[in-house]
Amino acid sequence: MNLIPVGVLGTGKYVPERILTNQELETMVETNDEWIVSRTGIRERRIAAEGQATSDLCYEASLIAMASAGITADQLDLIIVATITPDMSFPSTACVLQEKLGAKKAAAFDLSAACSGFVYGLANASNFIATGTYKYALVIGADCLSRITDYTDRNTCILFGDGAGAVVIGEVPEERGFKSFELGADGTGGPLLKIEGGGSRNPATQSSIDQRLHYIYMAGAEVFKFAVRIMGNAADEALRKAGWEKADIDLLVPHQANMRIIQASLNRLELTDDKCMINLDKYGNMSAASIPVALAEAAEQGRLNEGDRIVLVGFGGGLTWGASALVW
Repeated sequence: MNLIPVGVLGTGKYVPERILTNQELETMVETNDEWIVSRTGIRERRIAAEGQATSDLCYEASLIAMASAGITADQLDLIIVATITPDMSFPSTACVLQEKLGAKKAAAFDLSAACSGFVYGLANASNFIATGTYKYALVIGADCLSRITDYTDRNTCILFGDGAGAVVIGEVPEERGFKSFELGADGTGGPLLKIEGGGSRNPATQSSIDQRLHYIYMAGAEVFKFAVRIMGNAADEALRKAGWEKADIDLLVPHQANMRIIQASLNRLELTDDKCMINLDKYGNMSAASIPVALAEAAEQGRLNEGDRIVLVGFGGGLTWGASALVW
């Protein structure tokens, strides 16, 4: 079977207007700007407005991505929303978005792989197109992490923000597009990064609320060690599958979790800072939105040229990881 070459046709991003600075966090928990910047690289993050949900962020990013790709909502065949903060348990945020966009013929579903979700979504959507099942897919990574962040926990509240990034993918010339995907998971690390409350194991009760089980829990040191190892491993494997060398990379677009993790990935791949897209200082960790927002900003800034070799790589709760090599 001859597979259709698949690549990115358009990008878009949306971040809420409200900015939460390190200085503001100093008034909320025992922390300070110097400590946050030195350990994470984060200076500020965006916070969704009251009444603004994940689908609203998706909608704004999707409109820009579709305009960038030159297609309309009625041409979409598939919508995948990668998120851990859906508007509600069901219907899926993708179905809510489908209605907002008026994409009447598009199949729609959510995908849960935490910060790796966008790359997981790309891998799924690209297979539908490569086999000829669909022509155009909209893949969004979006999260409102402020809704599940405990702003009394100084270890986690400094990290997270809200945003959405979207891409339209479809057929591209043979020499362009996705050349490899590397996806993985290690469920034994699940307890290291989780929200225990709200599911079938621990449904919402007064006790679950009192125990603050509906907020993000993260064993920071263990997750950090995992991330440093797996980001390099996943990128290496994506390169191997694509038949590329480290020196072939024109731009690395990593998950924006921590500057020290990004720097470790650059060292592992023998890349200089100018070959990496970094916006962590402005947005913090936006989970599934981090990679697509960074990709959209790289496009906005003229850092992506036709023929460039791009590597996307991320890790997240699950624990999960994902990487992709693509030619722009």
